[in-house]
Amino acid sequence: MATDPMAEIRASFFIECEELLESLQDALSDMDEGSHDNETINIVFRAVHSIKGGAGAFGLDALVAFAHRYETVLDELRSGRMTITPDAMKLFFQAADFLQDHVRAARDAAPPPEGSEDCLVSLEALIGGGAGPVVEEEVTDFQPMGLAFDFGPVDEAPATPVWTVRFRPSAALFSSGNEPLHLLRALGKLGASSTTCDLSRLPPLESLDPESFWLEWVVEITGDVTDFDIREVFDFVEDVCEIEITSGAAATLPSGAADFAMPDFGMPGAAALDLPPLTPDPEDPVPVAAAPAPQAEVIAIAKSEPRVEAPPPPPFVAVEMPAASGNGPAQREAASEPSATVRVDLDRIDRLVNLVGELVINQAMLAQSVAEAGLPPNSAVMTGLEAFMMLTRDIQDSVMMIRAQPVKPLFQRMARIVREASSAVGKEVRLRTEGEATEVDKTVIERLADPLTHMIRNAVDHGLETPEKRRAAGKTSEGVITLSAQHRSGRVVIEVVDDGAGINRPKVREIAISKGLVAPDAQLSDSEIDNLLFLPGFSTADQVSALSGRGVGMDVVRQAIQSLGGRITIHSEPGKGTRFSISLPLTLAVLDGMVVNVAGETLVVPLSAILETATLTDEDIRALGPNTNVIHVRGAFVPLYDLGAELGYRAPKSSYAGGIVLLTAQENGTRSALVVDSILEQRQVVIKGLQRSYGHIPGVAAATILGDGQIALILDPPDLVQNASGRTRSPAFALAG
Repeated sequence: MATDPMAEIRASFFIECEELLESLQDALSDMDEGSHDNETINIVFRAVHSIKGGAGAFGLDALVAFAHRYETVLDELRSGRMTITPDAMKLFFQAADFLQDHVRAARDAAPPPEGSEDCLVSLEALIGGGAGPVVEEEVTDFQPMGLAFDFGPVDEAPATPVWTVRFRPSAALFSSGNEPLHLLRALGKLGASSTTCDLSRLPPLESLDPESFWLEWVVEITGDVTDFDIREVFDFVEDVCEIEITSGAAATLPSGAADFAMPDFGMPGAAALDLPPLTPDPEDPVPVAAAPAPQAEVIAIAKSEPRVEAPPPPPFVAVEMPAASGNGPAQREAASEPSATVRVDLDRIDRLVNLVGELVINQAMLAQSVAEAGLPPNSAVMTGLEAFMMLTRDIQDSVMMIRAQPVKPLFQRMARIVREASSAVGKEVRLRTEGEATEVDKTVIERLADPLTHMIRNAVDHGLETPEKRRAAGKTSEGVITLSAQHRSGRVVIEVVDDGAGINRPKVREIAISKGLVAPDAQLSDSEIDNLLFLPGFSTADQVSALSGRGVGMDVVRQAIQSLGGRITIHSEPGKGTRFSISLPLTLAVLDGMVVNVAGETLVVPLSAILETATLTDEDIRALGPNTNVIHVRGAFVPLYDLGAELGYRAPKSSYAGGIVLLTAQENGTRSALVVDSILEQRQVVIKGLQRSYGHIPGVAAATILGDGQIALILDPPDLVQNASGRTRSPAFALAG
């Protein structure tokens, strides 16, 4: 079934809107941090202006009207007639949020968001009035045969030019919906000007590339004009064209340049269309015949039918591709351009990921068959198999890189949550973000949105104190929430940190006792008290508020993190704040694992969780209590866990001397020693989730298929340790000891 080209272009517009909204949020954040330079303000203005222009092409009136009024206020700021204040920044952020709502409402054919009019009224009050109606600019039809434009008054004598602007657009300028004619008209408004089109680069028609652009304009401007005034004309297209600005002399054109008469662009478009046939000027050094007719046709094609590469409708993943290298002036401009991207339907990438997983399984099966055949290591088959294994790894890494996306869009969504939540409870809160470029599997990012939203709201509502309490405690009235992401030990760690009062542990313990969750005489550590917040329905809130209290629904947050193969931990200091750490796998498809044998069962331990392996001796083992042991490793004692006993495969052994241990580490730095019977090999395994069929299994992250077709469980060492009994001494052995 053929797709509708307009629908594809419309989908492309909304995808570009998301990118513009991202740059808008970045620039506003820079302004909020104190960057009030012209370039930052221009980025904000440019994003709103571009969204308005694209929306007008599709008749999205509500979006155009909102963007126009927002843009008018920004124009006052850009011109220096308005100063930036904290209240103004709050309104700019709020307007950006409503602009995002308008874009999504237009995309989904939904009603415009409520409350946007009040925001605009408050915004326009900053400049003392309204923005006025949206006025569409008159566009004079582009004339392919007119290649020299006179923008100055026709009754004035030509003056000596003081500025020369050489303007060469690229094909990307037309693909983005821009028109050189508007730029040339804007230059003409700066002063008396004369414009000439350079045709010297135009190739013969038979060798013409229809997707390239070959024309170049030279504009000579006389008047009270500055370099900044000229560059301001190209604010929105500087990355898709080449611009050279010189002063004091006119440009010398190549011999292939054409110089024709052109009606004044101040005339109505109808008059511009009715042109008499052009005749050569005998005094003109460059005759009209220098521009053959086929070249004029090419110009018309470049203007009237710009090529737009339309992607498939979303969902999609933008894949960065290396930009092509070039020579000459274009190479200088290309250095500042972003990497080219290709938008691909997400379903296609999912299928590619699944196929790579099957490729890894088949590679393991092939390796198993070759090993069972007993072929020598230096045989041609073994050599080819090793090359195949390396190629499989490279393919897998490349596919995972395609699927990985930075967490920046997710963090920007959390900035809006902070603004809305702080406004609802009357607190002053600032969000700081770190590690926005950290890449995570796209599926992980999407499923993290709800848990992070709940945690951010809890931090604003009950993690941070009121301004009065903060000042009484010697803090600033503005609370700070830090949202960070980083790669650590083969995993992604996302942290939500507030500088509030911390967890009130006596109160948490009191509530737990009153609800019968713990015994009144139970001895609980600080960590155990903190983990009570993850119990279903547990809350420390004294009263119901517009937002959740710390602990309300945290069991749902924990379940969501566990469903991604991750863990969440809490660290809190009274009076200083609370830190929630989320540890997640980099990908949900493939991982490197250590294949081990325990009580005749084959298990896989993620390689990223293993610090080292060792063989135990009697001198290494120390008894701790009647049922547990610890081992002495590098000057410290580490608890010992028997995987066979913890998973129910067998009873604890009478002796672990000669046993093999895997020394593992958790996010908080604590170490544990897992006893296994033997280590079989290290290999890459494909993750097969168990959550949908079996739910969460303590200590088990997923399953995989080995090379011989056997199914093996993939363990989650930190979760296993957290739920372990710690029994490494049988009753008989404990009695004898």
